[in-house]
Amino acid sequence: MQGYLEDASGFKGQAEKVLIPASESELLQILAQASANRVPVTISGAGTGVTGGRVAQSGWVISMEKFQRVEIHQGHATVGAGVSLETLQAAAARANQFYAPDPTENTASIGGNIATDASGSRSFRYGSTRKHILCLRVALMDGRVLEVKRGDQVDFGVPEIPLPNTTKNTAGYLLSPGMDWIDLFAGSEGTLGIVVEAELKLLPKPADVLAGVVFLPDDQAALNAVEQWRRLDGLRMIEYFDRNSLTFLRQRFSETPEHAGAALLIEQENGDIDFWADHAPEDSWFAASDQDRERFRRFRHALPELVNDTMRRRGFLKLNTDFAVPLARNGEMLNYYHARLRESAIDYVLFGHIGDAHLHVNVLPNSEAEFQLAQKLLLEFARHAVELGGTVSAEHGLGKRKAHLLELQYTRQQIESMKAVKRRLDPAWLLNQGNLFPLR
Repeated sequence: MQGYLEDASGFKGQAEKVLIPASESELLQILAQASANRVPVTISGAGTGVTGGRVAQSGWVISMEKFQRVEIHQGHATVGAGVSLETLQAAAARANQFYAPDPTENTASIGGNIATDASGSRSFRYGSTRKHILCLRVALMDGRVLEVKRGDQVDFGVPEIPLPNTTKNTAGYLLSPGMDWIDLFAGSEGTLGIVVEAELKLLPKPADVLAGVVFLPDDQAALNAVEQWRRLDGLRMIEYFDRNSLTFLRQRFSETPEHAGAALLIEQENGDIDFWADHAPEDSWFAASDQDRERFRRFRHALPELVNDTMRRRGFLKLNTDFAVPLARNGEMLNYYHARLRESAIDYVLFGHIGDAHLHVNVLPNSEAEFQLAQKLLLEFARHAVELGGTVSAEHGLGKRKAHLLELQYTRQQIESMKAVKRRLDPAWLLNQGNLFPLR
């Protein structure tokens, strides 16, 4: 059971039992029993999250791992909730298609991706998961199964809640009058219903993708490059690594230039190598082959793996941010992070989706005193992001570990409006307790 009571951040929980239904009818039987006995149920994805969303604090855990249907069609795929992102991407590739969302951890389940409205590096061009959902099949706590298509409107009144001026936002329910069911369920963190199956949009596989890691002298050079390049045709990814990140990465990629003070990872469909030869330093890396692109993917994904390993050795929970700000405040937020973290003298790395003004701070405390200080810093960063017009969650959701941040972004009345939607679909408040709305 223990493997179902922890996530990638090290957050742990408890439950009476773990149930693994093999069919929709089995799932509905479990929900009927839970409802009749007022037992809380927590839906367990693949465990790759970092907010404690899949970690139960009581009641039963339901794993959707046996929902493994994958059918690839021209322009769309039908996928069970337990299918991994990696499996879907590979199946689409065999049909000369691709699924655009590209969260960092490709062993994550599709159900989990939908629940958190995951995005990742290619969201710079293609947006988050919700934009690629055509149809959802969702089980509710009252025994109903809804099959909703894009454009099917929610059948009850929904208020307008203002959104931050960011390209990404997964903090709470994104409510607006006339919204459709898919937009309500995507990003609701399993608090409204259980995704059983989804029909997802597939795109034609690009004929050519140019990838590169551009090494730059400092952060200002990186910010200047982002603004210069963000409108390039076909650019689908632009990721940032600070100097500390590059130091970490040399553990696995010793060829990383010692002088680099920052780096940008880019991908461009049908890219022009001559442009990059003219605009990137000579020691940058470029490639158009699948093998080399995979090497650059490993370069990007190695960093969170190294961070996780470090925190496990040090014996502390992973402390990371998921805040985004308006594009115009990109440099301001980046500089604020660095200034405050350097003052703290705690180890850290800063990396992520700079094209969306969405950077991840990972603070790496080495003592209990540093851990306590780091928690205060992350709360300060959340408040500052909101002050700049940003969001406290851009792609990971809030889960249980970060549910307290919701009140920084929304008023009490706005949060009550979200809770009213929750009560409409889960009146007994049994589903994924503690996600988004803290248990008090």
